[in-house]
Amino acid sequence: MHQTKYIFISGGVVSSLGKGLTSASIAMLLESRGLNIAMLKLDPYLNVDPGTMNPFQHGEVYVTDDGAETDLDLGHYYRYTNAPISRLSNATSGQIYDTVIKKERRGEYLGKTVQVIPHVTDEIKLRILASSKQHIPPDVVLVEIGGTVGDIESLPFFEAIRQFRYERPKDCLNIHLTYVPFLKAAGEVKTKPTQHSVQILREIGIMPDLILCRCEESLDEEIKDKISLFCNVPKEGVIDVADVSSSIYEVPLNLNKQGLDTKICQMLSLASNPANLSKWKEMLHKLSNPKGKVVIGVVGKYIQHQDAYKSVFESLHHAALANQVEIEIRRFESDKVLEKGDVAHVIQGCDGYLVPGGFGERGWMGKIMTAKYCREKKIPYLGLCLGMQVMCVEFARHVLGLTDANTTEVDPHTSHPVVSLLSEQKGIEDLGGTMRLGAYTCQLTPGSKAEKAYGVSRISERHRHRYEFNNRYKDDCEKNGLMLSGILEEGHLCEIAEVKDHPWMVGVQFHPEFKSKPTEAHPLFRDFIAATIQQKARG
Repeated sequence: MHQTKYIFISGGVVSSLGKGLTSASIAMLLESRGLNIAMLKLDPYLNVDPGTMNPFQHGEVYVTDDGAETDLDLGHYYRYTNAPISRLSNATSGQIYDTVIKKERRGEYLGKTVQVIPHVTDEIKLRILASSKQHIPPDVVLVEIGGTVGDIESLPFFEAIRQFRYERPKDCLNIHLTYVPFLKAAGEVKTKPTQHSVQILREIGIMPDLILCRCEESLDEEIKDKISLFCNVPKEGVIDVADVSSSIYEVPLNLNKQGLDTKICQMLSLASNPANLSKWKEMLHKLSNPKGKVVIGVVGKYIQHQDAYKSVFESLHHAALANQVEIEIRRFESDKVLEKGDVAHVIQGCDGYLVPGGFGERGWMGKIMTAKYCREKKIPYLGLCLGMQVMCVEFARHVLGLTDANTTEVDPHTSHPVVSLLSEQKGIEDLGGTMRLGAYTCQLTPGSKAEKAYGVSRISERHRHRYEFNNRYKDDCEKNGLMLSGILEEGHLCEIAEVKDHPWMVGVQFHPEFKSKPTEAHPLFRDFIAATIQQKARG
Protein backbone atom coordinates (compact mmCIF):
# COMPACT_ATOMS: atom_id res chain seq x y z
CA MET A 1 0.00 0.00 0.00
CA HIS A 2 1.32 3.45 -0.96
CA GLN A 3 2.20 5.50 2.12
CA THR A 4 2.57 9.27 1.68
CA LYS A 5 5.07 11.10 3.89
CA TYR A 6 4.64 14.68 5.12
CA ILE A 7 7.22 17.42 5.68
CA PHE A 8 6.09 20.50 7.60
CA ILE A 9 8.19 23.64 7.11
CA SER A 10 7.82 26.48 9.61
CA GLY A 11 9.65 29.76 10.07
CA GLY A 12 10.85 31.74 13.05
CA VAL A 13 12.37 35.03 14.25
CA VAL A 14 11.38 37.22 11.28
CA SER A 15 9.28 37.00 8.13
CA SER A 16 10.71 36.99 4.60
CA LEU A 17 13.31 34.36 5.46
CA GLY A 18 12.56 32.50 2.24
CA LYS A 19 10.41 29.58 3.41
CA GLY A 20 8.79 29.34 -0.02
CA LEU A 21 12.12 29.26 -1.79
CA THR A 22 13.49 26.74 0.70
CA SER A 23 10.40 24.54 0.42
CA ALA A 24 10.66 24.61 -3.37
CA SER A 25 14.38 23.75 -3.19
CA ILE A 26 13.76 20.76 -0.91
CA ALA A 27 10.96 19.57 -3.20
CA MET A 28 13.21 19.93 -6.23
CA LEU A 29 15.94 17.81 -4.56
CA LEU A 30 13.47 15.07 -3.62
CA GLU A 31 12.04 15.12 -7.13
CA SER A 32 15.56 14.77 -8.55
CA ARG A 33 15.81 11.50 -6.59
CA GLY A 34 12.78 10.10 -8.45
CA LEU A 35 10.12 10.86 -5.84
CA ASN A 36 6.65 12.27 -6.63
CA ILE A 37 6.01 15.52 -4.80
CA ALA A 38 2.96 17.58 -3.85
CA MET A 39 3.04 21.06 -2.31
CA LEU A 40 0.73 22.92 0.08
CA LYS A 41 1.00 26.49 1.40
CA LEU A 42 -1.00 27.27 4.55
CA ASP A 43 -1.61 31.02 4.85
CA PRO A 44 -2.82 32.37 8.22
CA TYR A 45 -4.55 35.53 6.96
CA LEU A 46 -8.35 35.77 7.10
CA ASN A 47 -8.75 36.80 3.46
CA VAL A 48 -10.28 33.93 1.53
CA ASP A 49 -7.50 34.41 -1.02
CA PRO A 50 -5.05 37.21 -1.92
CA GLY A 51 -7.15 38.30 -4.91
CA THR A 52 -8.45 41.47 -3.22
CA MET A 53 -5.20 42.32 -1.43
CA ASN A 54 -3.06 45.31 -2.40
CA PRO A 55 0.14 44.21 -4.21
CA PHE A 56 2.11 46.59 -1.98
CA GLN A 57 1.00 44.51 1.02
CA HIS A 58 0.96 41.00 -0.35
CA GLY A 59 3.00 41.02 -3.54
CA GLU A 60 2.06 39.02 -6.60
CA VAL A 61 -1.12 36.97 -6.87
CA TYR A 62 -0.20 33.67 -8.52
CA VAL A 63 -2.97 32.06 -10.61
CA THR A 64 -3.30 28.31 -11.20
CA ASP A 65 -4.77 26.49 -14.20
CA ASP A 66 -7.98 25.78 -12.28
CA GLY A 67 -8.48 29.47 -11.54
CA ALA A 68 -7.32 29.77 -7.94
CA GLU A 69 -5.80 33.09 -6.84
CA THR A 70 -2.98 32.04 -4.55
CA ASP A 71 0.17 33.04 -2.71
CA LEU A 72 3.28 33.92 -4.71
CA ASP A 73 5.16 31.01 -3.11
CA LEU A 74 3.25 28.72 -5.47
CA GLY A 75 5.22 30.42 -8.22
CA HIS A 76 8.41 29.18 -6.56
CA TYR A 77 6.93 25.68 -6.40
CA TYR A 78 6.12 25.78 -10.13
CA ARG A 79 9.52 27.14 -11.17
CA TYR A 80 11.52 24.60 -9.16
CA THR A 81 9.43 21.44 -9.49
CA ASN A 82 7.00 19.46 -11.61
CA ALA A 83 4.56 19.12 -8.72
CA PRO A 84 0.86 19.63 -9.59
CA ILE A 85 -0.09 23.22 -8.67
CA SER A 86 -3.81 23.83 -8.17
CA ARG A 87 -6.34 25.15 -5.64
CA LEU A 88 -5.37 22.11 -3.54
CA SER A 89 -1.92 23.70 -3.15
CA ASN A 90 -3.03 26.70 -1.07
CA ALA A 91 -5.30 27.03 1.96
CA THR A 92 -5.96 30.17 3.99
CA SER A 93 -7.51 30.78 7.39
CA GLY A 94 -10.29 32.57 5.54
CA GLN A 95 -11.08 29.44 3.50
CA ILE A 96 -10.91 27.22 6.59
CA TYR A 97 -13.21 29.38 8.71
CA ASP A 98 -15.58 29.94 5.77
CA THR A 99 -15.93 26.16 5.33
CA VAL A 100 -16.46 25.56 9.06
CA ILE A 101 -19.10 28.30 9.35
CA LYS A 102 -20.99 27.01 6.29
CA LYS A 103 -20.99 23.50 7.77
CA GLU A 104 -22.35 24.92 11.03
CA ARG A 105 -25.12 26.76 9.19
CA ARG A 106 -26.10 23.54 7.42
CA GLY A 107 -26.28 21.74 10.75
CA GLU A 108 -23.47 19.33 9.96
CA TYR A 109 -22.07 19.55 13.49
CA LEU A 110 -25.34 18.19 14.92
CA GLY A 111 -25.84 20.96 17.44
CA LYS A 112 -22.33 20.81 18.92
CA THR A 113 -20.49 23.92 20.05
CA VAL A 114 -18.17 24.77 17.16
CA GLN A 115 -14.63 25.44 18.38
CA VAL A 116 -11.11 25.93 17.03
CA ILE A 117 -10.29 22.50 18.47
CA PRO A 118 -11.43 20.16 17.05
CA HIS A 119 -13.50 21.70 14.23
CA VAL A 120 -11.06 24.21 12.73
CA THR A 121 -8.04 21.94 13.26
CA ASP A 122 -9.93 19.01 11.73
CA GLU A 123 -10.66 21.09 8.64
CA ILE A 124 -6.95 22.00 8.35
CA LYS A 125 -6.03 18.33 8.55
CA LEU A 126 -8.55 17.55 5.81
CA ARG A 127 -6.82 20.14 3.57
CA ILE A 128 -3.45 18.48 4.23
CA LEU A 129 -4.88 15.07 3.36
CA ALA A 130 -6.58 16.46 0.24
CA SER A 131 -3.20 17.58 -1.09
CA SER A 132 -2.06 13.94 -0.92
CA LYS A 133 -4.95 12.74 -3.10
CA GLN A 134 -3.72 13.96 -6.47
CA HIS A 135 -4.02 12.11 -9.78
CA ILE A 136 -0.61 10.53 -9.11
CA PRO A 137 -0.35 9.82 -5.35
CA PRO A 138 2.69 11.73 -4.07
CA ASP A 139 5.48 10.07 -2.12
CA VAL A 140 5.97 13.28 -0.16
CA VAL A 141 3.75 16.28 0.59
CA LEU A 142 5.63 19.42 1.63
CA VAL A 143 3.50 21.74 3.75
CA GLU A 144 4.73 25.29 4.26
CA ILE A 145 3.18 27.30 7.10
CA GLY A 146 3.04 31.01 6.35
CA GLY A 147 4.00 33.67 8.87
CA THR A 148 6.24 33.21 11.89
CA VAL A 149 5.93 30.76 14.76
CA GLY A 150 4.25 32.53 17.68
CA ASP A 151 1.86 34.56 15.53
CA ILE A 152 -1.66 34.37 16.97
CA GLU A 153 -3.23 33.64 13.59
CA SER A 154 -0.86 30.70 12.96
CA LEU A 155 -1.68 28.81 16.16
CA PRO A 156 -4.57 26.71 14.72
CA PHE A 157 -2.30 25.53 11.91
CA PHE A 158 0.46 24.50 14.31
CA GLU A 159 -2.03 22.72 16.57
CA ALA A 160 -3.42 20.84 13.57
CA ILE A 161 0.11 19.84 12.55
CA ARG A 162 0.87 18.69 16.11
CA GLN A 163 -2.21 16.46 16.00
CA PHE A 164 -1.43 15.27 12.47
CA ARG A 165 2.04 14.15 13.50
CA TYR A 166 0.76 12.54 16.70
CA GLU A 167 -1.58 10.43 14.54
CA ARG A 168 1.21 9.53 12.06
CA PRO A 169 4.49 9.60 14.01
CA LYS A 170 6.50 7.63 11.44
CA ASP A 171 5.29 9.55 8.40
CA CYS A 172 6.00 13.17 9.39
CA LEU A 173 9.01 15.44 9.63
CA ASN A 174 9.27 18.97 11.00
CA ILE A 175 11.76 21.41 9.49
CA HIS A 176 12.17 24.81 11.12
CA LEU A 177 13.73 27.68 9.19
CA THR A 178 15.19 30.33 11.45
CA TYR A 179 17.52 33.33 11.39
CA VAL A 180 21.08 33.42 12.71
CA PRO A 181 22.19 37.06 12.51
CA PHE A 182 25.71 38.46 12.47
CA LEU A 183 25.97 41.57 14.65
CA LYS A 184 28.65 43.81 13.20
CA ALA A 185 29.01 45.90 16.36
CA ALA A 186 29.76 42.80 18.43
CA GLY A 187 31.55 40.99 15.63
CA GLU A 188 29.64 37.82 16.48
CA VAL A 189 27.06 35.43 15.12
CA LYS A 190 24.13 35.19 17.55
CA THR A 191 22.14 31.98 18.12
CA LYS A 192 19.73 33.35 20.75
CA PRO A 193 16.97 34.26 18.22
CA THR A 194 17.06 30.67 16.97
CA GLN A 195 16.92 29.31 20.50
CA HIS A 196 13.87 31.42 21.34
CA SER A 197 12.15 30.49 18.07
CA VAL A 198 12.59 26.76 18.70
CA GLN A 199 11.47 27.25 22.31
CA ILE A 200 8.17 28.76 21.10
CA LEU A 201 7.73 25.85 18.69
CA ARG A 202 8.33 23.32 21.48
CA GLU A 203 5.82 25.10 23.74
CA ILE A 204 3.22 24.49 21.04
CA GLY A 205 4.11 20.80 21.17
CA ILE A 206 6.20 20.53 18.00
CA MET A 207 9.79 19.31 18.12
CA PRO A 208 11.84 20.23 15.04
CA ASP A 209 13.74 17.36 13.44
CA LEU A 210 15.91 19.62 11.29
CA ILE A 211 16.85 23.28 11.72
CA LEU A 212 17.74 25.34 8.64
CA CYS A 213 19.66 28.49 9.53
CA ARG A 214 19.37 31.56 7.30
CA CYS A 215 22.65 33.42 7.58
CA GLU A 216 24.93 35.74 5.66
CA GLU A 217 27.80 33.24 5.52
CA SER A 218 28.14 29.53 6.29
CA LEU A 219 28.16 28.77 10.03
CA ASP A 220 31.25 27.35 11.69
CA GLU A 221 31.15 24.09 13.65
CA GLU A 222 31.10 25.82 17.04
CA ILE A 223 27.90 27.68 16.19
CA LYS A 224 26.25 24.51 14.91
CA ASP A 225 27.27 22.71 18.13
CA LYS A 226 25.61 25.45 20.17
CA ILE A 227 22.38 25.37 18.15
CA SER A 228 22.32 21.58 18.37
CA LEU A 229 22.75 21.62 22.17
CA PHE A 230 20.22 24.32 22.99
CA CYS A 231 17.61 23.26 20.42
CA ASN A 232 17.81 19.51 21.06
CA VAL A 233 18.56 18.65 17.42
CA PRO A 234 21.51 16.44 16.38
CA LYS A 235 24.37 18.48 14.93
CA GLU A 236 23.99 16.83 11.52
CA GLY A 237 20.44 18.15 11.56
CA VAL A 238 21.61 21.78 11.70
CA ILE A 239 21.92 23.02 8.11
CA ASP A 240 22.95 26.51 7.08
CA VAL A 241 21.15 28.34 4.29
CA ALA A 242 23.67 31.06 3.53
CA ASP A 243 23.07 33.99 1.21
CA VAL A 244 23.88 32.98 -2.37
CA SER A 245 26.35 34.97 -4.42
CA SER A 246 24.61 35.27 -7.75
CA SER A 247 21.28 33.45 -8.09
CA ILE A 248 18.53 32.00 -5.91
CA TYR A 249 18.74 28.90 -8.12
CA GLU A 250 21.97 27.99 -6.30
CA VAL A 251 20.02 27.18 -3.12
CA PRO A 252 19.11 23.55 -3.98
CA LEU A 253 22.73 22.70 -4.79
CA ASN A 254 23.95 24.24 -1.52
CA LEU A 255 21.43 22.17 0.44
CA ASN A 256 22.40 19.05 -1.50
CA LYS A 257 26.09 19.60 -0.69
CA GLN A 258 25.17 19.47 3.00
CA GLY A 259 23.25 16.22 2.45
CA LEU A 260 19.83 17.58 3.36
CA ASP A 261 17.91 15.45 0.86
CA THR A 262 19.76 12.31 2.00
CA LYS A 263 18.94 13.05 5.65
CA ILE A 264 15.26 13.56 4.82
CA CYS A 265 15.07 10.26 2.94
CA GLN A 266 16.76 8.43 5.81
CA MET A 267 14.52 9.96 8.47
CA LEU A 268 11.33 9.19 6.55
CA SER A 269 12.53 5.76 5.32
CA LEU A 270 12.11 6.85 1.70
CA ALA A 271 13.65 4.57 -0.89
CA SER A 272 15.11 6.75 -3.65
CA ASN A 273 17.88 7.12 -6.19
CA PRO A 274 20.82 9.52 -5.79
CA ALA A 275 19.92 13.08 -6.79
CA ASN A 276 20.27 13.75 -10.53
CA LEU A 277 21.04 17.48 -10.72
CA SER A 278 22.74 17.56 -14.13
CA LYS A 279 20.05 19.68 -15.82
CA TRP A 280 20.06 22.17 -12.93
CA LYS A 281 23.87 22.39 -12.93
CA GLU A 282 23.89 22.94 -16.69
CA MET A 283 21.44 25.81 -16.22
CA LEU A 284 23.63 27.42 -13.55
CA HIS A 285 26.71 27.02 -15.77
CA LYS A 286 24.95 28.97 -18.54
CA LEU A 287 23.93 31.58 -16.00
CA SER A 288 27.55 32.07 -14.99
CA ASN A 289 28.83 32.30 -18.57
CA PRO A 290 26.74 34.83 -20.51
CA LYS A 291 27.70 35.78 -24.08
CA GLY A 292 26.27 39.28 -24.04
CA LYS A 293 23.97 41.63 -22.19
CA VAL A 294 20.55 43.21 -22.64
CA VAL A 295 18.84 45.99 -20.70
CA ILE A 296 15.08 45.68 -20.21
CA GLY A 297 12.87 48.44 -18.85
CA VAL A 298 9.80 47.40 -16.85
CA VAL A 299 7.21 50.17 -16.64
CA GLY A 300 4.66 49.31 -13.94
CA LYS A 301 2.68 50.79 -11.08
CA TYR A 302 3.84 48.46 -8.27
CA ILE A 303 7.57 48.72 -8.97
CA GLN A 304 8.39 49.78 -5.39
CA HIS A 305 7.41 46.35 -4.08
CA GLN A 306 9.99 43.79 -5.21
CA ASP A 307 7.52 40.88 -5.05
CA ALA A 308 4.60 42.54 -6.87
CA TYR A 309 5.97 41.37 -10.25
CA LYS A 310 7.93 38.38 -8.93
CA SER A 311 7.06 35.98 -11.76
CA VAL A 312 7.63 38.68 -14.40
CA PHE A 313 11.17 39.37 -13.21
CA GLU A 314 11.95 35.67 -12.90
CA SER A 315 10.60 35.00 -16.41
CA LEU A 316 12.85 37.72 -17.82
CA HIS A 317 15.84 36.07 -16.17
CA HIS A 318 14.78 32.69 -17.59
CA ALA A 319 14.51 34.20 -21.07
CA ALA A 320 17.94 35.82 -20.79
CA LEU A 321 19.32 32.47 -19.68
CA ALA A 322 17.73 30.74 -22.70
CA ASN A 323 19.45 33.29 -24.95
CA GLN A 324 22.69 33.00 -22.94
CA VAL A 325 22.89 36.70 -22.10
CA GLU A 326 23.11 38.67 -18.90
CA ILE A 327 20.10 40.85 -18.17
CA GLU A 328 19.84 44.19 -16.42
CA ILE A 329 16.29 45.13 -15.41
CA ARG A 330 15.54 48.83 -14.97
CA ARG A 331 12.35 49.64 -13.10
CA PHE A 332 10.21 52.67 -13.93
CA GLU A 333 7.15 53.77 -11.96
CA SER A 334 4.50 54.39 -14.57
CA ASP A 335 2.74 57.10 -12.56
CA LYS A 336 5.94 59.15 -12.28
CA VAL A 337 7.60 58.88 -15.69
CA LEU A 338 5.56 61.79 -17.07
CA GLU A 339 6.27 63.93 -14.00
CA LYS A 340 9.97 63.84 -14.82
CA GLY A 341 9.63 65.18 -18.35
CA ASP A 342 9.38 63.60 -21.78
CA VAL A 343 8.83 59.86 -21.38
CA ALA A 344 11.36 59.06 -24.12
CA HIS A 345 14.04 60.92 -22.17
CA VAL A 346 13.10 59.34 -18.82
CA ILE A 347 13.04 55.70 -19.92
CA GLN A 348 15.59 55.79 -22.76
CA GLY A 349 18.61 53.51 -22.82
CA CYS A 350 16.88 50.12 -22.71
CA ASP A 351 16.97 47.47 -25.42
CA GLY A 352 13.35 46.48 -24.85
CA TYR A 353 10.38 47.34 -22.64
CA LEU A 354 7.80 45.31 -20.77
CA VAL A 355 4.51 46.66 -19.41
CA PRO A 356 3.02 44.24 -16.85
CA GLY A 357 -0.50 43.85 -15.49
CA GLY A 358 -2.27 46.10 -13.01
CA PHE A 359 -5.57 47.66 -12.08
CA GLY A 360 -6.94 51.19 -11.99
CA GLU A 361 -6.15 54.58 -13.50
CA ARG A 362 -2.90 55.40 -11.71
CA GLY A 363 0.05 55.26 -14.09
CA TRP A 364 -2.14 54.68 -17.16
CA MET A 365 -0.73 57.55 -19.25
CA GLY A 366 2.86 56.60 -18.42
CA LYS A 367 2.21 53.17 -19.90
CA ILE A 368 0.44 54.60 -22.95
CA MET A 369 3.42 56.83 -23.73
CA THR A 370 5.81 53.92 -23.21
CA ALA A 371 3.92 51.90 -25.83
CA LYS A 372 3.93 54.87 -28.21
CA TYR A 373 7.68 55.31 -27.74
CA CYS A 374 8.32 51.61 -28.47
CA ARG A 375 6.04 51.55 -31.52
CA GLU A 376 7.51 54.68 -33.11
CA LYS A 377 11.15 53.87 -32.30
CA LYS A 378 10.81 50.19 -33.33
CA ILE A 379 11.92 48.99 -29.90
CA PRO A 380 10.80 45.48 -28.81
CA TYR A 381 7.80 45.58 -26.48
CA LEU A 382 5.97 42.93 -24.48
CA GLY A 383 2.63 43.80 -22.87
CA LEU A 384 1.08 41.52 -20.26
CA CYS A 385 -2.67 41.69 -19.54
CA LEU A 386 -3.12 45.44 -18.94
CA GLY A 387 0.05 45.86 -21.03
CA MET A 388 -1.83 44.48 -24.05
CA GLN A 389 -4.78 46.81 -23.42
CA VAL A 390 -2.33 49.73 -23.20
CA MET A 391 -0.87 48.74 -26.57
CA CYS A 392 -4.30 48.56 -28.22
CA VAL A 393 -5.53 51.89 -26.83
CA GLU A 394 -2.29 53.62 -27.83
CA PHE A 395 -2.61 52.22 -31.37
CA ALA A 396 -6.21 53.44 -31.61
CA ARG A 397 -5.26 56.92 -30.42
CA HIS A 398 -2.16 57.56 -32.49
CA VAL A 399 -2.62 55.36 -35.59
CA LEU A 400 -6.40 55.30 -36.03
CA GLY A 401 -6.70 58.90 -34.88
CA LEU A 402 -9.27 58.15 -32.16
CA THR A 403 -7.74 60.65 -29.74
CA ASP A 404 -10.18 59.90 -26.92
CA ALA A 405 -9.89 56.10 -27.22
CA ASN A 406 -9.66 54.50 -23.80
CA THR A 407 -10.55 51.60 -21.57
CA THR A 408 -13.80 51.87 -19.63
CA GLU A 409 -11.82 50.96 -16.53
CA VAL A 410 -10.18 54.41 -16.72
CA ASP A 411 -12.98 56.34 -18.44
CA PRO A 412 -16.41 54.68 -18.24
CA HIS A 413 -17.88 57.36 -20.55
CA THR A 414 -15.27 57.30 -23.34
CA SER A 415 -16.76 57.64 -26.83
CA HIS A 416 -14.30 55.01 -28.11
CA PRO A 417 -14.16 52.10 -25.62
CA VAL A 418 -11.39 50.14 -27.34
CA VAL A 419 -11.14 48.10 -24.14
CA SER A 420 -14.33 47.40 -22.20
CA LEU A 421 -15.74 45.26 -19.40
CA LEU A 422 -16.20 41.57 -20.16
CA SER A 423 -19.91 40.90 -20.72
CA GLU A 424 -20.01 38.30 -17.94
CA GLN A 425 -18.52 40.84 -15.51
CA LYS A 426 -21.39 43.29 -15.77
CA GLY A 427 -23.54 43.38 -12.65
CA ILE A 428 -20.96 41.59 -10.48
CA GLU A 429 -20.63 43.25 -7.08
CA ASP A 430 -18.19 41.00 -5.23
CA LEU A 431 -14.57 41.57 -6.25
CA GLY A 432 -12.95 38.42 -4.89
CA GLY A 433 -12.66 35.40 -7.19
CA THR A 434 -15.00 36.83 -9.84
CA MET A 435 -12.62 37.78 -12.64
CA ARG A 436 -11.90 35.64 -15.68
CA LEU A 437 -9.49 33.28 -13.97
CA GLY A 438 -7.42 30.24 -14.87
CA ALA A 439 -6.47 28.43 -18.06
CA TYR A 440 -8.18 29.10 -21.40
CA THR A 441 -7.30 27.74 -24.84
CA CYS A 442 -6.29 30.07 -27.65
CA GLN A 443 -5.93 29.63 -31.44
CA LEU A 444 -2.92 31.36 -33.05
CA THR A 445 -2.76 32.98 -36.46
CA PRO A 446 -0.39 31.13 -38.85
CA GLY A 447 2.80 33.09 -39.50
CA SER A 448 2.33 35.43 -36.53
CA LYS A 449 5.11 36.17 -34.08
CA ALA A 450 3.07 34.40 -31.43
CA GLU A 451 2.81 31.21 -33.48
CA LYS A 452 6.53 31.31 -34.28
CA ALA A 453 7.33 31.66 -30.57
CA TYR A 454 5.14 28.77 -29.43
CA GLY A 455 5.78 26.53 -32.44
CA VAL A 456 2.16 25.30 -32.30
CA SER A 457 -1.21 26.69 -33.38
CA ARG A 458 -3.13 26.01 -30.15
CA ILE A 459 -2.03 27.04 -26.66
CA SER A 460 -3.35 27.23 -23.10
CA GLU A 461 -2.52 30.15 -20.79
CA ARG A 462 -3.72 31.52 -17.45
CA HIS A 463 -5.86 34.64 -17.11
CA ARG A 464 -6.78 37.18 -14.45
CA HIS A 465 -8.75 40.14 -15.80
CA ARG A 466 -12.15 41.83 -16.12
CA TYR A 467 -11.70 43.86 -19.33
CA GLU A 468 -11.26 42.85 -22.97
CA PHE A 469 -10.43 44.27 -26.39
CA ASN A 470 -13.65 45.56 -27.97
CA ASN A 471 -14.24 43.75 -31.28
CA ARG A 472 -16.08 46.77 -32.69
CA TYR A 473 -12.59 48.11 -33.44
CA LYS A 474 -11.16 44.85 -34.80
CA ASP A 475 -11.53 45.61 -38.54
CA ASP A 476 -10.12 49.15 -38.32
CA CYS A 477 -7.17 47.99 -36.24
CA GLU A 478 -6.31 45.11 -38.56
CA LYS A 479 -6.61 47.30 -41.70
CA ASN A 480 -4.06 49.67 -40.19
CA GLY A 481 -1.49 47.13 -39.00
CA LEU A 482 -2.58 45.68 -35.64
CA MET A 483 -2.95 41.91 -35.98
CA LEU A 484 -5.17 40.04 -33.53
CA SER A 485 -3.02 36.93 -33.64
CA GLY A 486 -4.60 34.92 -30.85
CA ILE A 487 -8.34 34.34 -30.40
CA LEU A 488 -10.08 32.51 -27.57
CA GLU A 489 -11.05 29.03 -28.67
CA GLU A 490 -14.85 28.62 -28.81
CA GLY A 491 -15.18 32.38 -28.37
CA HIS A 492 -14.38 35.73 -29.90
CA LEU A 493 -12.10 37.38 -27.33
CA CYS A 494 -8.73 38.76 -28.41
CA GLU A 495 -5.98 36.95 -26.53
CA ILE A 496 -2.92 38.25 -28.42
CA ALA A 497 -2.29 41.37 -30.48
CA GLU A 498 0.85 42.39 -32.35
CA VAL A 499 1.95 45.32 -34.47
CA LYS A 500 2.75 44.07 -37.98
CA ASP A 501 5.28 46.65 -39.14
CA HIS A 502 7.50 46.30 -36.11
CA PRO A 503 10.49 44.10 -35.13
CA TRP A 504 8.62 42.67 -32.13
CA MET A 505 5.66 44.37 -30.44
CA VAL A 506 3.34 41.83 -28.85
CA GLY A 507 0.65 42.13 -26.18
CA VAL A 508 -1.13 39.23 -24.50
CA GLN A 509 -4.31 39.28 -22.41
CA PHE A 510 -3.08 36.41 -20.25
CA HIS A 511 -0.16 35.99 -17.83
CA PRO A 512 2.61 33.93 -19.46
CA GLU A 513 4.92 34.71 -16.53
CA PHE A 514 3.08 32.06 -14.49
CA LYS A 515 4.36 29.27 -16.74
CA SER A 516 8.09 29.93 -17.02
CA LYS A 517 10.91 27.91 -15.46
CA PRO A 518 14.68 28.47 -15.26
CA THR A 519 15.23 25.26 -17.21
CA GLU A 520 12.39 26.03 -19.66
CA ALA A 521 11.84 29.71 -20.43
CA HIS A 522 8.39 30.75 -21.61
CA PRO A 523 8.35 31.04 -25.46
CA LEU A 524 7.06 34.64 -25.50
CA PHE A 525 9.65 35.89 -23.00
CA ARG A 526 12.36 33.93 -24.82
CA ASP A 527 11.52 35.45 -28.21
CA PHE A 528 11.08 38.91 -26.69
CA ILE A 529 14.66 38.80 -25.37
CA ALA A 530 15.87 37.29 -28.67
CA ALA A 531 14.26 40.23 -30.51
CA THR A 532 16.03 42.75 -28.26
CA ILE A 533 19.36 41.04 -29.00
CA GLN A 534 18.71 41.13 -32.75
CA GLN A 535 17.55 44.74 -32.69
CA LYS A 536 20.56 45.74 -30.62
CA ALA A 537 22.87 44.05 -33.13
CA ARG A 538 21.27 46.04 -35.96
CA GLY A 539 22.12 49.21 -34.06
